[in-house]
Amino acid sequence: MVEEALAGPNLNLPAASPTPRRLVVVVVDGVSLGIMSFAFGVFDAAVYYGALPELEVRIVSGEPEAAIRGAGLVCNVPYDLSAIRKADLVIVPYWRDPAEHPPEPLLESLRGAHAAGARVAGLCSGVFVLAAAGLLDERPATTHWALAGVLAQMYPKISVRASILYIDDGDILTAGGGAAGMDLGLHLIRASHGAVVANRLARSIVVAPHRPGGQSQYIESPVPELNQDDPVGETMSWALGQLDQILPIDLMARRAQMSRRNFDRRFRELTGTAPATWLTHQRVLRAQRLLESTRLSVEGVARSCGFSSAAALRPHFRRHVGVAPATYRDTFGARS
Repeated sequence: MVEEALAGPNLNLPAASPTPRRLVVVVVDGVSLGIMSFAFGVFDAAVYYGALPELEVRIVSGEPEAAIRGAGLVCNVPYDLSAIRKADLVIVPYWRDPAEHPPEPLLESLRGAHAAGARVAGLCSGVFVLAAAGLLDERPATTHWALAGVLAQMYPKISVRASILYIDDGDILTAGGGAAGMDLGLHLIRASHGAVVANRLARSIVVAPHRPGGQSQYIESPVPELNQDDPVGETMSWALGQLDQILPIDLMARRAQMSRRNFDRRFRELTGTAPATWLTHQRVLRAQRLLESTRLSVEGVARSCGFSSAAALRPHFRRHVGVAPATYRDTFGARS
C-alpha cells in the first residue's frame, strides 16, 4: 500500500517508447531553482506520472563547483561533463551573462555530444552557450525576447526569430524565456510519444498543451522617444496623440512642412520603416494598452485606435502580436 501511495497517479497513458532516453540538464553557477523547474519540470512530471518511465534525468555541472540556488537553498550538482557524452538530449537552460564567454570544456562537450547524435537545446539565455559553441550558425533560433537583439548582434550567422516561443530545428532546439521551456518540453513529448500523452500530461500539471501565438504578445514596446526639434519627429509625436483619427500620410507631411517624397525619405532614415507601417504599429500598440487597462469592448478599442471596426483591427493585431485581440485580453486584460 505504501508503494502504491508513493507511485504517481495512474493516468491510463499509452505505453511510452521502449527506447531508453537520457536527458542531461547543464547547470552553471548561480542558476535558480525556478529556472531549473522550467528546464526539466515537464520531463520530471512525465516520469512521475508514468508517461516516460524509462527516462533518466541527470543534472550536470557545466563548470567547476556549480550550484543551484534559491530560497536560501544551495544544491550541489552531482554529475560532471562526462555524463553529456551518453545523452540523447542535452538542455542548457541558463547563462549568466551574454558578454561572458562560456567555459571551453563545456563548449567542447556540447559539440561532442551533438556530433555523437544527441539533440541539444538552449532555453532563454542558455541559447548563448549554444551560439558560442557554433551550434546555431546558419540556423534559425529564438531566445527571450529581451535578449534577441543582443543575440543577433553578437552572432550574425544566426537567423534570430524573437517572436517564436520555441524552434525545433531537428538536432538543435531553442526556446524563449521561462515557461517557453515547458512549451518545448511538451512539444518534444508530443513528437516522440504522441498528442494523447502530451495532452494528458499537460492536464495533469495544469498547463496548456499548446499556447496560442508566440513571444510577440509578451514583448514590451515602450513609447518611442522622439526628437521634437526634428520636424518629422515632432510630427510623429503629434500623430501619437491623434491615433483615434484618420491620419493620411500627406497630412503628416504637410504638418512637417515637407513634400511627401522628402517626408517619406526622412521618416525611413529615422525609423527604418514607411510612415503607414509605423502608424499601423502604433495603433496596435495603443490597442494592446487599452485591452490591458480598460473594459472597453474590442469594437470600442478598435475605434479608439483609428480602426473602422474590430474586424479591421483583428488582422493587424494578429500580425503584430500573434493572437486575436480577444485572446490577448483574456491573457493580459484588467480584471473587475
